[in-house]
Amino acid sequence: MKGVGGDGGLAEEAMGFALAQYLKLVKRLNRFVVEPSDLDTCLGALHPVITAMWHGQHLMIPFARASQMTHACAMVSRHRDAGLQAVALRRLNVEPVRGSGARGDKVREKGGAKALITLRRKLDGGATIAMTADVPKVARVCGMGIVTLARISGRPIAPVAVVTSRRLDFKSWDRASIGLPFGRGAIVVGAPVRVAADASEAEMEAARLAVQDGLDAAHARAYALVGSSDPGAGLRPAPGAGLRRE
Repeated sequence: MKGVGGDGGLAEEAMGFALAQYLKLVKRLNRFVVEPSDLDTCLGALHPVITAMWHGQHLMIPFARASQMTHACAMVSRHRDAGLQAVALRRLNVEPVRGSGARGDKVREKGGAKALITLRRKLDGGATIAMTADVPKVARVCGMGIVTLARISGRPIAPVAVVTSRRLDFKSWDRASIGLPFGRGAIVVGAPVRVAADASEAEMEAARLAVQDGLDAAHARAYALVGSSDPGAGLRPAPGAGLRRE
């Protein structure tokens, strides 16, 4: 295995290619509906945009792309276990940017700040950005990373859910799901969240909660459209319970 910033070995490349091909198959062999209207209207009008997603519900997000979005990037963890996803993203014509959010003394180690600077440059160049809103091990609690990117870039955040009726649900910390073929699918885009360049601390917190609520609503609606329920609903810690640190 090469370093965290580089490509993996031949096995990782092969598995990443296989994952990308499988996800394309899932997309092709499910009957998808889009709300509201179509992706060119609801996402294309916001281009370049930051598409927000929840951990565990992110594998199909590359297919939530308007025709205007010819260049897309996604933040991917530096951890070597995420190398497979980075390869798959490249195979799906999405450029991986390595780094992830964190809490406490792991912020520098995870490379989140450096990745945010890179993502801002990508947005300035017209790229669409996909980013998980919750930081690792703190499921369904939106962090400040995605809100900070919106503030420094001036670009809106669109909460997005891409789900399928037939899927495998895992008992991971984020209740990750991977779709299966021959079912129904839904792509739901929530109301955009904008953050002013001079946003106060209170306004940043309001934007964070708006993204969090928007993602909850988008996933609830998407799963309802396919006649199912969100496997990750209810994962958020109760108010005052404290957040688990990595």
